[in-house]
Amino acid sequence: MQTIEESERAFLVSVERDEELRPYALEELTALADTAGAEIVGSFFQRRDKPDPAFYIGPGKKDELFAGVQDTASNLVIVDSELSPAQARNLEEAVQCRVIDRTQLILDIFAHRARTREGRLQVTLAQLTYLLPRLSGMYTKFERQQGGIGVRGGQGETKLETDRRKVRDTISDLEAQLAEVRNTRQQQRANRRNLAFPTAALVGYTSAGKSTLLNTLSGAEVLVDAKLFATLDPTTRRVVMPDGWAILLTDTVGFIRNLPTNLIAAFRATLEETVEADFLIHVVDTNHPYREVQREAVMETLESLGAADKPIITLFNKCDLVQDREALQELILDTPNSAYISAKTREGMPQLMDRIVETLKGLLEDIDLKIPYNRSDLVAQCYEYGRVLKADYQEDGIYVQARITRDLAGRIKKYALKKSTDLA
Repeated sequence: MQTIEESERAFLVSVERDEELRPYALEELTALADTAGAEIVGSFFQRRDKPDPAFYIGPGKKDELFAGVQDTASNLVIVDSELSPAQARNLEEAVQCRVIDRTQLILDIFAHRARTREGRLQVTLAQLTYLLPRLSGMYTKFERQQGGIGVRGGQGETKLETDRRKVRDTISDLEAQLAEVRNTRQQQRANRRNLAFPTAALVGYTSAGKSTLLNTLSGAEVLVDAKLFATLDPTTRRVVMPDGWAILLTDTVGFIRNLPTNLIAAFRATLEETVEADFLIHVVDTNHPYREVQREAVMETLESLGAADKPIITLFNKCDLVQDREALQELILDTPNSAYISAKTREGMPQLMDRIVETLKGLLEDIDLKIPYNRSDLVAQCYEYGRVLKADYQEDGIYVQARITRDLAGRIKKYALKKSTDLA
């Protein structure tokens, strides 16, 4: 996989309807470009209700943008939206240097971050799916490119030197390989379900602190990096509660505004960890000035995945950086099922555990059981995967009143008596 030998001099371009989003849009695009290895030398912002269909920016702003590119000796323009083939072609002609869009930039970062075979397959699929409809306009140009941000190599990239049919064949092959990966993940999830532990997924905006939290709670050693998208491959660890109960907690890829559709589709197997979880822990960077924009972006992504209706604990992380503690308390009061913590200093961990326990209670099922003595192991499972309210050892069996996970209840339902109405 090719890398950047020298930093490319990047000029950033953003078009937004809301003037108030200007600093955030450029700040985030700067962070993305920096993560990809670019040197930021200038920026251009225009407020428009919607991007121009021909040039992305207003046609009257072309000369101004060209002058900015020339003055800063930029050799790369990065646009904070996904461009149509016509917009990309017209803008390149206007600024007379290479232009890449937000989708290409994010795909490039993912290509650099991918470490596992699954991650590389997913990134390459997303790259080729993005490029396929654009081949007619950039085919010969792509043959001349020798790497750089937005065209970083994937295992299918050399196929682009042939024709659309071979690219489609490569995409089909990648999809078949990822289908095997998906089956493997489904089997892994099924195996975890057999353990009867409730499952939770950490979700949140990129760099909100999910991996740090997983490391703090479980003792894992997931990569933590200040740059964006440090975690691509999900990691699952067992986390033990203070009372001895346990959950399986999965760290997932971070979300971002306008997450490319191709990327969501390619990372389907990975993102299913979120869909299949019993509940979600939404980690928010409390200290970020645009945290509400980030929260909204995460919820929109969860809705697109069909996971927004799951029980959600909202966790306001990085509270150690917040000066106004009264505002922090008000934030918790205004947000259902929430807590504030510092994954770095462990402040607020007891409150997080309380939130998890309360959420787990909603996942448990009340059940009365009569368990034969030759299956006394099931009593132990009731203790491990739930709450045993009463255990009465009689001659004809062990009578148990318990609140247990729904998975375990389904497996031992043949020993169930009429449902109790007086469980505490």
